[in-house]
Amino acid sequence: MKCLVTMLAIFVSFGGFSLGQDRPTVTAQPNTIFVGADGKFEASPDTAVIQFNISAQETNSRAAYDRASKAAEQVRQILRTNAIEPSAAQLGFFSIEPVYDYKVAKRKLVAYHVNVNVSLKLKDFSKIAPIIEQLSGADITDDQSVGYQLDDIDAAKTKAVEDAYKKARASAEAVAHSGGRTLGELLYASVDTVENIRTTPMQMMERRAGIAAAAAPTEEFSPQTSQVTAHVNAMFALK
Repeated sequence: MKCLVTMLAIFVSFGGFSLGQDRPTVTAQPNTIFVGADGKFEASPDTAVIQFNISAQETNSRAAYDRASKAAEQVRQILRTNAIEPSAAQLGFFSIEPVYDYKVAKRKLVAYHVNVNVSLKLKDFSKIAPIIEQLSGADITDDQSVGYQLDDIDAAKTKAVEDAYKKARASAEAVAHSGGRTLGELLYASVDTVENIRTTPMQMMERRAGIAAAAAPTEEFSPQTSQVTAHVNAMFALK
């Protein structure tokens, strides 16, 4: 019986990245078909990341430290009010730095500035708005932002691989049918996955008098999805 060997390659580029890279070399065998296909899965984010700074400035270091400590205690109380343990918040950095006046001939120490960066991951998105609103209303934090990310990446990878395999098998079946053959069992497969997972920050709008009733710029919009792509190479027997 005449050997039928077919190579089908489908390359699709996402976000500037091409999946048509180096593939494993497979020796062609009689009565087999070797195909490759790309698949993808759009996953909604499962984690929100709230980031903010606690800042304080006073004429001496102790006063600045104490003021920052009081602000931090208010933050902890806001978290408890929303049924979140303060230990869930992560400390990014802590700094206490002198502030100088350089307008005079010899620099003059005028204050001390304390800055604490805090990040909080939430699975329950319904808690984002009340926490941000309470932090803004207390006027104890700066540079508030919210970003979304995908932590459960394995489930998304599985979906992308399934999509790629379905396309590869469909292509193999089409070629086999065109040649008057029937597709047999899977003899070989290889998988590559690419993650396009990133945190997308959204700067929060500070609530001020006169605009409190206005809808936020992000209201009713959905968080940006994350895309996982996969490439599957597969060899099937031909009947």
